[in-house]
Amino acid sequence: QVQLVESGGGLVQAGGSLRLSCAASGSRFSIEDMGWYRQAPGKQRELVATIAIGGRTNYADSVKGRCTISRDNAKNTVFLQIASLKPEDTAVYYCSAFIVQTYKYTIWGQGTQVTVSS
Repeated sequence: QVQLVESGGGLVQAGGSLRLSCAASGSRFSIEDMGWYRQAPGKQRELVATIAIGGRTNYADSVKGRCTISRDNAKNTVFLQIASLKPEDTAVYYCSAFIVQTYKYTIWGQGTQVTVSS
């Protein structure tokens, strides 16, 4: 069973920055795409950014220019650096990974709360 564990959330003032981490653990697996999503209260979960195994990235328009997604394939870890945080960035941030074992499937982390105060 592969699991994702996120870390790095917290309370930040507007204009500040934050770095989220997400590490995958388990046995005999590889990861293709990894990504970050977020869900604010009363809203649907939305894409923040994704990164392919080769490094190609994709960002939501709402975070372009403020956000950098990166990954360490050797450590099965993905990172999300967010700068110039806004109150509207407040949400639970979820990590996802497309796992390849005997079959392929997507898994999610438990989520980490990011709260931006004005």
